[in-house]
Amino acid sequence: MARRKNAGGKLRIGDHWSAISIIAQSQDNPLKAVAEFVENSIDAGAKNVQIVRGRERGEPFLKVIDDGEGIRLDETGVPDFRYVATHICDSIKKRLKRNGTRRIQGEFGIGLLSFWTLGENLKLRSAAADGSVHEMAMQRGGEGYSVRVSRALLAEAGATLDIRPLLAGVRQFSGEKLNWYLASELRDRIRQTGVCVRISDRTARKSYTVTPREFDGRLIHELNNPVTRFGEIRLEIYLDDPSPERGVSLYRNGTRVAEMAALDGFQKGPWSSGYIDGAVDAPFIHLTPGTRTGVIHDEAYAALHEGIESIRDQLDALIGDLKRAEEERASERTLKSIRRAFREALLTLTDSLVASRDGSPARQGLPGYTYENAPGQLWRSRYEVDRELIVINSGHRDFVFASQTRASQLATLHGSSSRNL
Repeated sequence: MARRKNAGGKLRIGDHWSAISIIAQSQDNPLKAVAEFVENSIDAGAKNVQIVRGRERGEPFLKVIDDGEGIRLDETGVPDFRYVATHICDSIKKRLKRNGTRRIQGEFGIGLLSFWTLGENLKLRSAAADGSVHEMAMQRGGEGYSVRVSRALLAEAGATLDIRPLLAGVRQFSGEKLNWYLASELRDRIRQTGVCVRISDRTARKSYTVTPREFDGRLIHELNNPVTRFGEIRLEIYLDDPSPERGVSLYRNGTRVAEMAALDGFQKGPWSSGYIDGAVDAPFIHLTPGTRTGVIHDEAYAALHEGIESIRDQLDALIGDLKRAEEERASERTLKSIRRAFREALLTLTDSLVASRDGSPARQGLPGYTYENAPGQLWRSRYEVDRELIVINSGHRDFVFASQTRASQLATLHGSSSRNL
C-alpha cells in the first residue's frame, strides 16, 4: 500500500456571495456606517460634505454629498464603478498606503457594503471626464449591480450617495444624534483635514455643522508621547473632577475606535477612574475589518499596551494630587457648613434661653449687649439677668486684640455670647 504524501495548498472561498453577505452584515452600527461614508469623502479630498436626512414620496432617505475627486476614472474617462463592485476586499487605498500616501483611512474595500445596515437600495453618482453623470445602483441582499448615465442639467463635483428607503430601525436616528456621534468619531480627522461636515435634518427641520468634540479640564502637558517600535502614540489627555461620563478613547489616524477602559489591559487604573478625558491615537494598530471598532491583539497591540503603561505612574500621581485637593475642599466646605449652622443657631435663640419674669412673655432672639471698660479684670463678658443684657469687657486684652478687625470683633462677641449663655 502506497504512502500518502503530505498535502497542502491555499485557502479559497467556496461561496463568494455568501462571504460578501457575511461581510456586508458585519457592521451592526448604522451611525458607524454613516461615519465610514464621510471618511470615504475625506479620503477623496473633499472639503465640504453634506449629509441630508429626509423623506420623499413617503420614503425616508439619507444622502451624503461631497465635493471631492469622485470615483476614480477608467481609461475611457468614466467612473470605474466596475472596479468598485468587483474588487470587494481589494481597496485601491491599501495600495496607495503602500506607496506612501498618508491620511487615508480606508483599506478593506468593504465600506460601501455598510449601506446594508442603513437601507434597501443604494445609488452612487459621480461625473465622467466629459461632464456626464454616471450612476451605480445596488440592492440590499442582491448579487448584482447596474450602471447607467444619469440625467443632470449641470455636472456634479465629487460624489453623491443616496440610500432609500431606510430600514425601519434606522428611521428614528436624528440629525442631532448623528452630529454628536460624528463630532466624537471623526474628531481628529475633521481637525486635521479642515473638512466642513454639515447635516441637514429635513424631518426635524434642523441643521448642524459638525464641530470636533472639545474636552473639559486641564490639558496634561507633563506627559510625553510614548514611542514604540511601530511608531509614536499621540496623547491628548485632560484632568478634571471625577465624572462617570469622563473617559479616554482610542483613535487610529484621527478616527475613534473604542473606549480605553473597554480594552483588555486597560479596565483598571486611571482609564476607569473618571478623572481623565481625551484621546490616545495609535496609527499602527490593526482593526477588525468587520465592525472597525475592535483591535487585533497582535504585536502592535502589545506595543500599545507597553507604551501606555510607561505613563501610568504619572497619571496615577496627578489623579492622587487632584483627589487630595478635592478632599481638602470638601473639608473646608464641611467646616464652613458647621460655622454657618452655628451662626444660624445663635440667631434663632428662643425664649427657652431667657426665662420669663412677672408673667410677662419671654423676649425673643438674642439679648442686647453693651460695653464696660474694665482693664485688668479677668472676665471677658457677663450676663446681667435683671437688665437682660450682655456686658462685654472692652478693656480685656482679647477684645483689644480682636478689635483690630471688624470680623474678629464680631467673632469675639459671638464667642462671648455663647459662653455666657
